[in-house]
Amino acid sequence: MALRSARGDGPTSGRWDGGAEKGDFNAKRKKKVAEIYQALNSEPTDVAALRRMAISEGGLLTDEIRRKVWPKLLNVNTNDPPPISGMPEEQREGLQEELIDIILLILERNPQLHYYQGYHDIVVTFLLVLGERLATSLVEKLSTHHLRDFMDPTMDNTKHILNYLMPIIDQVNPELHDFMQSAEVGTIFALSWLITWFGHVLSDFRHVVRLYDFFLACHPLMPIYFAAVIVLYREQEVLDCDCDMASVHHLLSQIPQDLPYETLISRAGDLFVQFPPSELAREAAAQPQAEKTAASTFKDFELASAQQRPDMVLRQRFRGLLRPDERTKDVLTKPRTNRFVKLAVMGLTVALGAAALAVVKSALEWAPKFQLQLFP
Repeated sequence: MALRSARGDGPTSGRWDGGAEKGDFNAKRKKKVAEIYQALNSEPTDVAALRRMAISEGGLLTDEIRRKVWPKLLNVNTNDPPPISGMPEEQREGLQEELIDIILLILERNPQLHYYQGYHDIVVTFLLVLGERLATSLVEKLSTHHLRDFMDPTMDNTKHILNYLMPIIDQVNPELHDFMQSAEVGTIFALSWLITWFGHVLSDFRHVVRLYDFFLACHPLMPIYFAAVIVLYREQEVLDCDCDMASVHHLLSQIPQDLPYETLISRAGDLFVQFPPSELAREAAAQPQAEKTAASTFKDFELASAQQRPDMVLRQRFRGLLRPDERTKDVLTKPRTNRFVKLAVMGLTVALGAAALAVVKSALEWAPKFQLQLFP
């Protein structure tokens, strides 16, 4: 995704679906904005409500709101951002310079993390929405949690996460799954989707930030569910292809820019509830690193109580650290009652730990069997 020279505060979400009258549209929007600010102004902040707002139709609506809500979804303390050093503002080379600053600072503060090709697509999205200081705090938290598996020295854990794609497709559309298997297309076509949260492959920035609203409010594996619903949505195109790797890979690697994003987000949420990662793990665990992925041990950030005070460090500007290495069946995906509540409660459940998990299991008759532990 190309760098942009200005940060707008206008609406950058996907369009609301349904063709409602303008007055009705504005009323819905105004109501949602009021609900978001009510959740933000609650004491303590109603993070579960913010998750529901981020997941539901239209997402968080504007970048102004995102600047307030994204830190809450990641439990980042915005009162104590990390230090930003470097040249004076007037000497900087615009956003490109800020982008490099953020990446270098995060890598220096977290030597266990390794840069990967595509990381900058995620960083620049946060930079454009949040500005440098706040973006640094959020991307650092994201890098040590949601993106952690992509930042290993090898791609083993990334490949394992990609292994969830075909089991999801098989659950919904066995015919499509079998066709893709016969074509031996694999999953590499979805690699850039996954590791950039689609930021590298979508040209409309509104669609990118709408997906980020969704992903930040959900489990770290949600991007692979969204990848699956894109493939499922394009079922007929795939089946009309020649059944060979080159033809299918070429088709799938080109994402249409006019996708029905709100519909696909809704379906991805449905599939996550119907087929949680714990039910797909056996098929995905074809490699020994399955138990070691950050996603498999995901515990959110204890939203009610955690406080962050980043250590002060001196950043050195070693640019050498950056290495360029490396149509879904409606009967199976029809919306369920209280789906947004389930998804948001899921996120909060993981945040609160095993006791809350048992409560929600009784209430929703579902609970993923994650090992609830902190990241090493």
